[in-house]
Amino acid sequence: MEITKFLEILHDKKFMDYRKMSNKYSDTFQEYLDTLSMFYKKLPLEDAQGNFMVFLEEPLKIQTSTLRTLFQNQSDLYSKKSLETEIIATSAIENIDFSRDSVRSILSGQASKNEEEKRVEGLKKGLEFISDPGNKITEENLYKLYKMVIGKYLDEENQFKEGNLYRHDSVYVVGTKVEHTGISYKQVPSYMKSLVGYINQKDDIQDLIKACIIHFYIAYVHPWFDGNGRMARLVHLWFLVQRGYQSVLFIPFSSFIEKTRKQYYDAYQTIADNYRYTHKIDVTPFLLYYINNVYNKIEQPLQEATFSVYRSVLDHKKITNKEDKLWKFVLSYFGTEEFSTKELENAYGDAAYATIRSFVLKFTDLGLLTAISYTTKNKYRVKR
Repeated sequence: MEITKFLEILHDKKFMDYRKMSNKYSDTFQEYLDTLSMFYKKLPLEDAQGNFMVFLEEPLKIQTSTLRTLFQNQSDLYSKKSLETEIIATSAIENIDFSRDSVRSILSGQASKNEEEKRVEGLKKGLEFISDPGNKITEENLYKLYKMVIGKYLDEENQFKEGNLYRHDSVYVVGTKVEHTGISYKQVPSYMKSLVGYINQKDDIQDLIKACIIHFYIAYVHPWFDGNGRMARLVHLWFLVQRGYQSVLFIPFSSFIEKTRKQYYDAYQTIADNYRYTHKIDVTPFLLYYINNVYNKIEQPLQEATFSVYRSVLDHKKITNKEDKLWKFVLSYFGTEEFSTKELENAYGDAAYATIRSFVLKFTDLGLLTAISYTTKNKYRVKR
């Protein structure tokens, strides 16, 4: 194939939509696919027919700033806010709506009072479990995580048989039609064993890309009756924690997915549609989705300069103990989101309005908060 024509198709904005490409480049598209197959990187993960999955490395561009942010140590003060957002978003992706009050209640250490809060508690325990680098990714620990987060809350018909780590029957993902059937339950144990082996083996695939491949494969295999999406997103984070990216716990990846939910599911569908042309599961569309809509949207949660200012005013005793507590509360409760003085007063619950107003004005003058003017009031956020 002529290199110029090959590159023209490869650099088309819709190059991963084979249906559109086959219509647009009808004369040369099959030749293009034949040439493209020379550039596939093979994965040690099989599809339902026993063929190895593949992907293309060339189009995958992760911003350097993303890598820098994920390797950077973050303040523990952010973990509560990130946990809250992750729990709400990963559930919302699957149309499970938790109230923010319920999530905040559980994260503040209160006992669960109803079924919703018990489910929140399960997700909280799951996130705490994967945050411990000592909890390695094994089949037994996957089962433990599943039971912790989802298994306790399943209907009787979706419970596992005694001794089973995975489902023992067919599973269907149903929208307006059956969208995905998962592989045969008889294949699941061997496929999951292969996945765990892949997770723990060293290779030359960049960690952030490999995490996406793991995420996709869990959704593809559908090893459990319910909660496969939540588990895929949790294991994505878990793998990165195991590889030393502790900052992923301070960045709610699922909030980016929830905002682009249609594109998330479209990426899965594109892979299925493209299979008709190549008879290969090429996971590149999912990798591109994740890079463009999640990884490359990550911003640094807080500039080091802001922490330096905070440490300086603390060392020089320019702030009181009460102001220090308020600052830490703002970080853990609002993160980098905007808030009004009234919202801070109501959320904190242990300071008069005058104290709150004095705090935000002082911390704005110190360069720790930024004021944003609106028509009727000011709002504030942590300076970035």
